Amino acid sequence: MTTKRTGPAQNADERAMLEGWLDYHRQTLAWKCEGLTDAQLRTAAVPPSELSLMGLVRHMADVERGWFRRVLMGDDAGPIHYGDRDPDGEFRLTERDTWAEAFATWQAEIEAARRHAADFALTDLSRGRSRYTDEPFSLRWIYTHMIEEYARHNGHADLIRERIDGSTGE
Repeated sequence: MTTKRTGPAQNADERAMLEGWLDYHRQTLAWKCEGLTDAQLRTAAVPPSELSLMGLVRHMADVERGWFRRVLMGDDAGPIHYGDRDPDGEFRLTERDTWAEAFATWQAEIEAARRHAADFALTDLSRGRSRYTDEPFSLRWIYTHMIEEYARHNGHADLIRERIDGSTGE
C-alpha cells in the first residue's frame, strides 16, 4: 500500500478547505506508518513512554469516534481501545495487536466520521455536548480541533518513525 497524500486546495471554500486539511493529516499519519512491520509499529518511542505509531493510530480511531459519533451525533458509542480501568489502553500494545486490525478500525471510524459530518453544515451544532461546559460544538470547531489533534500527533509520528528507521519527511 502506498498512501497518496493530497494537499488541500488553495482556493477552496471553507468546508472543502477544512475537510482537505483533515484528510491531508489523516493521510500523513498513514504515510508515517507505511512499510513497517507490526513489531516496528508497536515500538515505543522513548521508554518509559508507551507512545508508538500503532498506538497513535489506535488513539486516533478513538478520537474520530469520540468527536464524530459521541459528540457530533450524540451517540452512546463507547471507546474502542481504552476504558475507565485503563484510560491509556490504546497505547498499551501486546503481540496480539496487529497493524491490519488497527488500520481497519481507524479507517472505519474515518468513514463513519465523513458520513456523519455530511449531514451537518459548518455552523450546525452537535447533538452531544461538552463534558466540561455542557455546551454543543459547531462542526467547524470539531473540524478545526481534529486538524490540530492530527497535526500534533503527526509531529510525534515524525520523531517515532525517525527513531525506528531514520526516515524523515514533512
